[in-house]
Amino acid sequence: MLTSHELLGFMSPNLAQEIILYAYEEDKPLYKTTLAAVAEARKLRPVYFERQPRTQRHAAMLTTLTRPALEMVTANLIRTWLLKKHNGLLTDFLDSLGIQHKEGVVDDLPETMEEEKLRQAVDGLLAKHPPEVVAVYLNAFQDMNEVEWPALKNMLQSDPRLQLGG
Repeated sequence: MLTSHELLGFMSPNLAQEIILYAYEEDKPLYKTTLAAVAEARKLRPVYFERQPRTQRHAAMLTTLTRPALEMVTANLIRTWLLKKHNGLLTDFLDSLGIQHKEGVVDDLPETMEEEKLRQAVDGLLAKHPPEVVAVYLNAFQDMNEVEWPALKNMLQSDPRLQLGG
């Protein structure tokens, strides 16, 4: 199971760039909060980054966000990107498992999930959505929820379709 800062480090550079660019273009408060946290971690003022060309700034931000100390900031960035940009993926997964939700947000997850039902849900996601985004979502789902499903953990570790950085 990967934490959010590890996820950002293992995903393809293109997907990591997509996440930071999404925040820049679609969620200015999230972007500014992320930028401020990165600046603080590097003991710099945010204006230092704001004056850099965007590609250089984003590369520096992504490198810093892979640090364990920025786990909460990175988790918030990934969670927001998933909830807002890939809401269809979240709702497809939860619907296929028969879990009640409100636009991809769940109040109470079941303690366990039948392995075959989970496998069918993951197969459905992989058929409909980009495999790397599915892998990021499932890793984030497993890491960010209080309930851990052993069957999902096993799939994330053993299914080659769900491996990042390959």
